[in-house]
Amino acid sequence: MKSFETEIENPIVQKDIIELANKIELFHNGKIDEEKFRSLRLARGVYGQRQEGVQMIRIKVPYGKLKSNQLRRIAAVSDEYSRGRLHITTRQDIQIHYVDLDRTPELWAELEKDEVTVREACGNVVRNVTASETAGIDIDEPFDVSPYADALYKFFLRNPICQEMGRKFKVSFSSTDEDTGLSYLHDIGYIAKVQEGVRGFKVMVAGGLGSQPRHADVLYDFVETDKIIPIMEGVLRVFDRYGERKSRAKARMKFLLKDIGLDAFKALIAEEQKAIALKSVAIDADTYVASKPVSVETPQVEIKDQAAFDLWKSTNIIPQKQEGYVAIGIKVLLGDFYTDKARLLANLVDKYGAGEVRLTLRQNIVIPFVKEDLVPFFYTELEQLGFVEAGYNKAVDITACPGTDTCNLGIASSTGIADELERVIKSEYPQYLKNEDLVIKISGCMNACGQHNMANIGFQGMSVRTPDKLVAPALQVLLGGGNLGDGNAAFADKVVKVPSKRGPEALRRILNDFEANANGKQFVEYYKENGEKYFYDFLNDLQDVTNLTQEDFIDWGEEEKYVKEIGIGECAGVVIDLIATLFLESEEKIENAKTSFEDKVYSSAIYYAYTSLVNSAKALLLAENKKTNTHAGIVSQFDEFFTEGGKINLGTSFSELIYQINKNAPTKDFAANYIDSANKFLAAVRNYREKETAVLNNKAV
Repeated sequence: MKSFETEIENPIVQKDIIELANKIELFHNGKIDEEKFRSLRLARGVYGQRQEGVQMIRIKVPYGKLKSNQLRRIAAVSDEYSRGRLHITTRQDIQIHYVDLDRTPELWAELEKDEVTVREACGNVVRNVTASETAGIDIDEPFDVSPYADALYKFFLRNPICQEMGRKFKVSFSSTDEDTGLSYLHDIGYIAKVQEGVRGFKVMVAGGLGSQPRHADVLYDFVETDKIIPIMEGVLRVFDRYGERKSRAKARMKFLLKDIGLDAFKALIAEEQKAIALKSVAIDADTYVASKPVSVETPQVEIKDQAAFDLWKSTNIIPQKQEGYVAIGIKVLLGDFYTDKARLLANLVDKYGAGEVRLTLRQNIVIPFVKEDLVPFFYTELEQLGFVEAGYNKAVDITACPGTDTCNLGIASSTGIADELERVIKSEYPQYLKNEDLVIKISGCMNACGQHNMANIGFQGMSVRTPDKLVAPALQVLLGGGNLGDGNAAFADKVVKVPSKRGPEALRRILNDFEANANGKQFVEYYKENGEKYFYDFLNDLQDVTNLTQEDFIDWGEEEKYVKEIGIGECAGVVIDLIATLFLESEEKIENAKTSFEDKVYSSAIYYAYTSLVNSAKALLLAENKKTNTHAGIVSQFDEFFTEGGKINLGTSFSELIYQINKNAPTKDFAANYIDSANKFLAAVRNYREKETAVLNNKAV
């Protein structure tokens, strides 16, 4: 194991990294349970991805602020340990993919050389603290929220009260009443306020997206800045004590508030006050080290295409409250860019800016503190990087999660359809290039990482089944969501579900009607006035799956036919799409087992079959809200609930079936039989699930 003692100065960080390395070794040696190991690695930013045997690493970027040296460090790490591609998330993090698990400790050690962390970027912890990307430069802000976001982030990092919660916990800071930090969809959201000359925050609590979005409640209309940390500690203590743990689907704080109500929640916070040591945590904003612009002579440049430059200036320049300076918005398609560009960008802001960039909630980049007379020079430099596409934060700037590219839970391609919809808008609706009121967002599944259900126009990846039981990729079309400011918002309605290849036509119809009938209204108002049925009527025919072509079975950005999975009606509840995804994963694991068998690697084939068996059993247990904390627990509970109860007949117990793995040598014959058992088991649980879902759908109708 590599030694980190001489590489990391901070002993706490050093201990963290050594612990991760030790746990990886124990995991490989079969000394640590998979579920426990998963919990540990997630809290260290190590996240499994769709592709077998590699990890996604999420790098935490508190409130989106990234110094140039840190950006260079991340680029170097991506080149060494990944594939040189960086992905900006909707929570101002950076993700890199295809990382070998065994190399994650040394990757982390490299990042920490420039004070970049992966700690608590994933897992059931306080996630990255986000903030308005224009914090500190916004012309409308009462004060800079950055020092407060920074203090809160540092206070709760590694804090024992929030290391093993039932689910993740998300925090945001908004600089102004425009609520660009989206407080209404966070577990805690702070909106900057000043009352009688005193700085403070409006506090929103228990918002969330996912399959059941919930608008946050107002916890306090105004609290002074020294109370924000004690308040959050009280909220975290209550969530940790009373929040759901057994059912992951119900484990977010929004469900706790929904169940007990705001008054009861406040009463529980009051009960925790004796346990909170610090009743006040003063945050000295004056000691916060903010970036300062350099003083430099303006290079003379020639603008080759004045019309393109003028268009870019009209959509990508952000006014600053500091006289003589502006910020530049860089539209980063789907949040993806490469390390060569990252290094050149870091060098540019070092020499001509303030030595920092900001990552945004819409997966873009902001360069603050650009002298106004340097704008033409920055344009020419950014043009060489391919970073001068017009339309920053406008309608053409579509947000999308990675979807089926890398995510385990992705059901349909979000990046592929986002690419196509942007093409449609640019070519057919060029007037929307400057429209910042129209927000379009896409997620690959119901978990809403692409924030589809808070958009004016949202798309969610799904699947549809034809009458002859063929399965095609699909999109749920959602309309009418939007941020109304000061913690108020509307969530989008589910209107229709269309095959994915009809997504562009759905967008065309919506935009055409908006053009013809909105009469200057913003989209949220236009949708509210007309109502869901109005849009359903002119989109309904796109739902017809009796006339699909071969092209409809190939997802956007793909060349091969969409992989079969169970088409599930939405009325069956929150875990339905996750269950379908688990079945799909089981199918993939069996295919991997067959490949290993053909390669005569029988031990690998057997283990792939074993993971398929566990995965399939887990799917049914999740549907019944049963505990699935360990593989052993899955096996015993499956027997208790399904085989012993006579619901599924395997001809034996599930434990006897699956535990053949540690009772037999990895021979060719055993591998063949075990793969066959996994295949038959998947068929049995799928058949059971189909019957149960049919019953639920009939009841819903």
